[in-house]
Amino acid sequence: MRYADGGGLSPAERVRREEVRMLAADWLEQGRRPPGIARELRVSEVSVYRWRRILRTEGRRGLVSRGPSGPDCLLSQGEVDRLGRALDAGPETWGWDEDRRWTLARVAELIRRLSGHEYTLRGVSKLLHRMGYSPQVPARRADRRDERAIADWRQESWTRVKG
Repeated sequence: MRYADGGGLSPAERVRREEVRMLAADWLEQGRRPPGIARELRVSEVSVYRWRRILRTEGRRGLVSRGPSGPDCLLSQGEVDRLGRALDAGPETWGWDEDRRWTLARVAELIRRLSGHEYTLRGVSKLLHRMGYSPQVPARRADRRDERAIADWRQESWTRVKG
């Protein structure tokens, strides 16, 4: 199944769906018919028939969630946490100070430096998405920007000019 944001089911959603399958298994074992179960649980009849087939061949253990699909993350949770702290420190901390932006290639290099693991750009993108980061283009701001002076100017001069 594909998802619009490129992600999958959250752990809570996987638990909820497993509960639906187990409830369907209870009803199937009581002799209820799949079309009625499908209507009651608001799922497709095809799913209920598939669950019935799995229940007959593998038992209830066949209906248990297998966890997230796809390959496991190459990084341990500690390495992911360390990567998050390194990203928050900024690219200039790691030697990329010409434009002060993280790119996928730079993050891939940072991962290699921190953990020794090689990631593709697409893999880096998915990892960052799972970590809660999103692609953004930062607003260009002057290095020596004085927010207080700007606020004072807006308060005094701009109101006079705007009239």
